[in-house]
Amino acid sequence: MDNVIEVKGISKQYTINHERLPYHSLRDDLIGLLKKPIRWLHGHQEVQEPFWALKGITFEVKKGEVLGIIGANGAGKSTLLKILSRITYPTTGEIVMQGRVGSLLEVGTGFHPELTGRENIYLNGVILGMTKKEIDAKFDEIVTFAGIERFLDTPVKHYSSGMYVRLAFSVAAHLEPDILIVDEVLAVGDAEFQKKSLGKMEEITKKGGRTILFVSHNMDAVQAICKKSILLEHGSIKMMGDTKDVIHTYLYDKTRREPIKTFEGAGDKKQACLNRITILNDEKNPSTDLSIAKPFYIEVEYTLKSAFSAFVVLKLFSTSLPNQYLFVSWSNDNGYANPSEPGTYRARIKVDPILNTGMYSYLVGIATHTEDYIDYTVQNDIISIQNVEGFPFPVVMHGRQDSFFLYSGHWNITPVTPDL
Repeated sequence: MDNVIEVKGISKQYTINHERLPYHSLRDDLIGLLKKPIRWLHGHQEVQEPFWALKGITFEVKKGEVLGIIGANGAGKSTLLKILSRITYPTTGEIVMQGRVGSLLEVGTGFHPELTGRENIYLNGVILGMTKKEIDAKFDEIVTFAGIERFLDTPVKHYSSGMYVRLAFSVAAHLEPDILIVDEVLAVGDAEFQKKSLGKMEEITKKGGRTILFVSHNMDAVQAICKKSILLEHGSIKMMGDTKDVIHTYLYDKTRREPIKTFEGAGDKKQACLNRITILNDEKNPSTDLSIAKPFYIEVEYTLKSAFSAFVVLKLFSTSLPNQYLFVSWSNDNGYANPSEPGTYRARIKVDPILNTGMYSYLVGIATHTEDYIDYTVQNDIISIQNVEGFPFPVVMHGRQDSFFLYSGHWNITPVTPDL
C-alpha cells in the first residue's frame, strides 16, 4: 500500500517569555516611570527561552491504517496533530499528505457558533471540497448518528459540549475525508457515544480504506482500533510499533511506578502535609506489582503541624478511564477517630482483592470534614494488578470495571516515633 502520510524530521519550537523584574512597590514603579522612563523600561527585561515541543519526528502511515499516538500530558501529541492539520507549521522538517484531511481536535473545531447545526454541516462539507449533492447524500446519516434532530436549526453556540462533540465527529466521519485526525475530544461524549464512535472509525477504515490518526489516554480504545502506535515522550518518539507493545512500554515505565514516594513538605506553611506514600504487595514488601488474588496495602505518612481535625482520602483510577475514579475511601469512615494533635502519623489501608486485572493510578490527599482544606498529590503513578497465580476469577470481578463505589477498607493509623 502507498503511504498517505510521510512525516520527515519535523520539529517545533516555541518561545517562552519571562519578565525579569527587580522587586519594587507600586509607588516605586510609578515614581521611577515618571522620573526616568528609559531607565525604568531597561529595568524591566524580558528574557526569551526557546522550548522545543517536538524534536525530529519521523514516521509514515499507509492508506487504511489507524495509527495510535499516546504519551503523557505535555509529550507533544496535540502539537503534532495541529501541525498535521495545518493549524500551525513546523519549525523544521517536511510533511507530505495525500488527500483531504478532516480534523477533530477540540470541541467545536471548524464550527461557526452563529450558524445552525444544519448550516455547519454544509460549511464543513464545502471546506472539505465536497459538492452540495455529495453533502445532501450524507446529510440524514450525519444527523441521525449525532442524534441532534430536534436542534438541527439551532445555532451551535447553544449546544452542550456533548452535542458539539457528537455533531463534530459525525460530520468528520461521514463526509469522507481521506485522512481523519481525532484528538482526545471523544472523552467529552458519553460512554454509549464513545463506543459508537469507535465502531464507526473501525468501519470507515475497513470499508472505506481511509486513514485515521487517533490520540487518546484511553488505552482500551487505542488497543481496540489501532494495530500500530507511536509513544511520544518529551517531544520525541520513544517507541513505534505494535500497539500492544507500545502500550506495555508506556504503562510499565519504571520511572512512573516507584512503590515509595517521598515529598518535600515538612518545611512549608501548610497545616498538614504528606511525607511519604508506600504501595505494598503484602504487609512488609513495597511493590507496584500486585496480585489479583491477594489484598494490597497503601501506607500514607503525614504530619499535622497544629491541632487540626483532618483525615486521609484515597481515590483509585483506571488508566483506561482518565479522570474517572473507581473507588474512594477515607480514614474516618465507620466512625474511626483520626488523630488531631500535632505530630507525624502513619495511615495504612488494606485493599481487599476486589479489582480486575489492569493498570491503575492513585490519588492520596488530606482533607478536613468540611473540605475547606485539601491537599491531593500523586495521581499519575501506576500500579499493576495481575493474575500472577492464574487465579480463576472471571474477567470482571466486581461489576463493571468502570463502576464507582465507596470502599470502607481497613484503615489503621499509628503515631510515628521519631528516630533518636
